Amino acid sequence: MELQYEHSVGALYIRVSTHSQDELSPDAQKRLCLEYARTNHIHIPEDFIFTESISGRSAQKRPEFQKMIALAKSSSHPFSVILVWKFSRFARNQEESIVYKSMLKKDKVEVISVSEPLSDGPFGTLIERIIEWMDEYYSIRLSGEVKRGMKEKALRHGYQTCPCLGYDAVGKGKPFVINEKEFEAVSFIMEQFDTYHLSPAHIAQLCNNLSYRTKRGNPFDRRAVMRILENPFYAGTVTWNGISFEGSHETRLSKEQYENRMKLLQKPAQIPLISPPSGEKHWLSGILKCSLCHAALAFGGSKNCRIFTCWKYAKGIHTTPVNISLKKAEASVLTYFQWVFEITTPFLFYESSPSTDTLNLKLQEEKILKQQLENLSLRERRIKEAYESGIDTLSEYRENKLRIQEQKHELENKLHHLLLPVPQPPSFPSALSSFDELFQNPQIPNEKKRVFLQSFTDEILFDKTSNTLYFDIIIS
Repeated sequence: MELQYEHSVGALYIRVSTHSQDELSPDAQKRLCLEYARTNHIHIPEDFIFTESISGRSAQKRPEFQKMIALAKSSSHPFSVILVWKFSRFARNQEESIVYKSMLKKDKVEVISVSEPLSDGPFGTLIERIIEWMDEYYSIRLSGEVKRGMKEKALRHGYQTCPCLGYDAVGKGKPFVINEKEFEAVSFIMEQFDTYHLSPAHIAQLCNNLSYRTKRGNPFDRRAVMRILENPFYAGTVTWNGISFEGSHETRLSKEQYENRMKLLQKPAQIPLISPPSGEKHWLSGILKCSLCHAALAFGGSKNCRIFTCWKYAKGIHTTPVNISLKKAEASVLTYFQWVFEITTPFLFYESSPSTDTLNLKLQEEKILKQQLENLSLRERRIKEAYESGIDTLSEYRENKLRIQEQKHELENKLHHLLLPVPQPPSFPSALSSFDELFQNPQIPNEKKRVFLQSFTDEILFDKTSNTLYFDIIIS
């Protein structure tokens, strides 16, 4: 094809396949395409060189490709030609290739393969379609061969999945090995769930407080904790695409422990999981309930109009709306208990000491932080030895030392705050002169008010039809 691009502006699209070993590298593709552009008087600005860092048969999975197409179709039409090393780099799907080329042709943008020159006319178009069909056929066949190879590897008990947190891949299908530093987080998560029965959300909070991170370096959330708790790999079972086998990698979780945990996860009501306390809840939350379905009324509404409402009505489980304003609920409850208080012996309240589980968690958190500080001190000694041995340069030593000192400072701050005595909120008086004295005191947290109320109140039912509260209380 004889080109006559006299000082026209073009773009480069570079993409390399992850499977084919005979493909040119991105740098080689770029060099040859730029040589072609110079020969044909095509100017390629640096901003119009689009390099795809990932491989993908679908155009939707190639962000740089989408960016290039959007720019070509913009009102400014900044370039009139797109250079590729091969047509397969533009698209391996003939349908997509025709769609995008037709789209570009309407905007007078031509796609040219540097290594596959075509002649003008219908014959050149036919050759182009044949090349695209062959590329698509090759891609489909290659995909099938890769999947068959991976299946065969799994059947032969080869390791090919991405290693989970706490393990590193060795390569060549060999068993994964334990990464001791990462496995600290895994052990912590399993212990908090199996021993202390903390909820996954609570465990995620503790992990983030201890600076633990996921395999990808992200903070933990509930789903990340659940994936670790449910992963059979930690108990020795390797799974890939429906194929399972007992691996030979080192494990620190027995089959029995894993099976017991899965039973608990499938039936969480058997053992109540401890969730982190929420400062947003009202002291009536969990106590004030719907008279129709006995579901706890959810606390919500806007800042100026707080209400309790039945969440089951919101989900459509029953058709009668059940809600009461915060102001009305508080006034009714306080009035009722003030009346009860006046006709009974004064209420006595005994402060509860911190639970054993809470103390154990604090001690464990302290132990982990101190261990992390010891590890940093060891790393600090090693980088100093590396510098003194001439392995690291002075600038590398400074950079490594600064990074370790920053991590050390962060851990020391966390340890300092952990060891600080927890400020105790105002204690309840041994005998209350009035309920208002307690529940109208803003210095006493809602959680403590709720605990006090639950000590003698089973539930408070709200009947919307009669606009009445029914109290189920224990007086002894």
